[in-house]
Amino acid sequence: MSGTVDISADPEAPGEQPPQEGLVGPRTRLVLLAALMLFTELALIRWLGAEVFYLSYFSNFVLLGSFLGIGLGFIWAGRGRRPLYPFAPLLLGVLVLYVYLFPVPLEVRTEGLIFFDTIEPQSAIPRELVLVILFVAVAAVLAAIGDGVARAFGVFEPLQAYKLDLIGSVAGIAGFTVLSFLGARPIVWGVVIAVIVVATIAPRPTWKPVIAGVGLLAVLAPFAVEATQDDVVWSPYYRIQYEENADGGINTTVNQSPHWTQIPTEDNALYEFVYQNIAEPEGGDTLVIGAGSGNDVASALRRGATHVDAVEIDQRLVDLARDNHPDQPWSDPRVDVHVDDGRAFLERSDEEWDKILLALPDSLTLVQGASSVRLESYLFTEEAARTARDRLAPGGVFAMYNFYREDWLVDRYANTLEQAFGTPPCVTKIGDFNLSVLIASEDPEAIDCPAGSVWAGAEATSAPAPASDDHPFPYLREPSIPRLYVISAALMIAFSLAAVRLVGGPLRGMRAFADLFAMGVAFLLLETKGVVGFALFFGTTWLVNALVFIGILSSVLLSVAVSRRVTFKHPARLYIVLLAALALAYVVPPATLLDLPVVPRFLAAVTLAFFPVFTANIIFTQRFKATSHSMTAFGANLVGAMVGGVLEYSALYLGYRNLLIVVALAYGAALLLGRKQLTVAPA
Repeated sequence: MSGTVDISADPEAPGEQPPQEGLVGPRTRLVLLAALMLFTELALIRWLGAEVFYLSYFSNFVLLGSFLGIGLGFIWAGRGRRPLYPFAPLLLGVLVLYVYLFPVPLEVRTEGLIFFDTIEPQSAIPRELVLVILFVAVAAVLAAIGDGVARAFGVFEPLQAYKLDLIGSVAGIAGFTVLSFLGARPIVWGVVIAVIVVATIAPRPTWKPVIAGVGLLAVLAPFAVEATQDDVVWSPYYRIQYEENADGGINTTVNQSPHWTQIPTEDNALYEFVYQNIAEPEGGDTLVIGAGSGNDVASALRRGATHVDAVEIDQRLVDLARDNHPDQPWSDPRVDVHVDDGRAFLERSDEEWDKILLALPDSLTLVQGASSVRLESYLFTEEAARTARDRLAPGGVFAMYNFYREDWLVDRYANTLEQAFGTPPCVTKIGDFNLSVLIASEDPEAIDCPAGSVWAGAEATSAPAPASDDHPFPYLREPSIPRLYVISAALMIAFSLAAVRLVGGPLRGMRAFADLFAMGVAFLLLETKGVVGFALFFGTTWLVNALVFIGILSSVLLSVAVSRRVTFKHPARLYIVLLAALALAYVVPPATLLDLPVVPRFLAAVTLAFFPVFTANIIFTQRFKATSHSMTAFGANLVGAMVGGVLEYSALYLGYRNLLIVVALAYGAALLLGRKQLTVAPA
């Protein structure tokens, strides 16, 4: 073996490799394998986040490992090496058994970045190394599946294969979305994986189905044990475990982290503190965001609220709360329950409330899709505070409380409320972990605040600036990339370079596909920008997130359909269109869209997000359909996507708007690196 990629011959040309054996034909096989790839990726993100402390805060690492693994699988197959796909179930089984039998602790205490929890598991292994180990394990599993997809890919001409791959990807996402909606447990996910493996694994030689069977048993056994636990519920966001408490309610734990406890609220000190500085605490219409346990709803009803709108993002938590709260607030006819994102509910509503309360809304998880945004992040921006202000009735009061952990976070939120309401808020601190209640109103008479509780101001407290919709990271003290992310990302990139070198030979052999690598970098960042944009415009709910991914893949499918019928004589001009689309998305402020009614907002958001995606994929498919090395080329593109996922952390410093500049620079690099392919249009 020479150790270089020979691009003078084509070991993967359509028709030169026989169709793989299995229970289905080659087209169905490719669709099923692509669906398996996306389904397994999503399942690992969900399951590892539930089993490994704090990994919900680092789901990107699982996503990045998936991208790298799929890319390596394509590159491996493109070099004509021994198939890896038969080992995919075994590798997945080893990962599942290891995490299940040997819990992986992950401590994430870090200066300047808050992770909400009361449990701090210790580990003899540095946290950065734990993340990288999981990254490598996920990459190994997806590399084996990616190898299977690549070999099925190589049977067809590039664009036909790409189309079938995308159809399968959409099916994988849609299937997992439906199961999430139904509250299916991991045992169901495992059965889906097993069915696809059985349909696509070659029955000869016999060691292949034997190895696959052993791996599938290793996957299904832990899931079957978990399925027997009656106190576990799976929502689209969490693994929820609950138990009865002495107060007649339940305690919940999500992804192994304590979440909320149901208690009678009468004479409870916490709920007294929430209302004690409101001049008129009784009666009125109340909005509770983060209604969760039902405690705050019960407290509002006990104080004579005429009507309560209770907003909670997770339907499963609502169901548990409704069935178990000792005060039964959900059965009160004055209560309307809304399963929705709190910020999106505020933006869509034209109602006014006398009291708006943010009640302990910390989600313990990220919005999926290579972003660092948590489910509740957009609730705590200055723009969100201004929206809440505008939804208050005359003399209305806004209040928020939580165990904020750090003084600087309390000061940030106080600064945010002062900027939004024009007067310093009333801040009451109670006990440990900075349990604090912040109250604000445009009407000074609406708050009865002791002099010592009036916030001292930004200069006196050195308060951090408010978070914004462009930089929605309230738990990050200053715009920066924390050391944890830097070290982990550096280790991942080092491993990735070594893995690509090992699998694909000297990196100089990949130069022919450097432009496709750059396109992968840019596209992942463009996809991330689309995900966080829709999360802002329509909510951070699991359904919005899933629909965005399906929309992105559908726009990619449309670009494939166009490119199969049209060859652009001057493909370089497409870059001009793309850069213009990126410039338009850059100059249009999000506030402009938020001010629109829902339907025009949706149309504008789709245009700004998906037109660049469509144009970028026209560029990609025009380039891709001309290559005679589709597997290696696609692998380079996927490895680029992994690097793009690492660069997403630059948004912690730059903000998401400026991420479009990074996207433009990456596509500019693709243009320069691929200029030889642009001199003559593909035939």
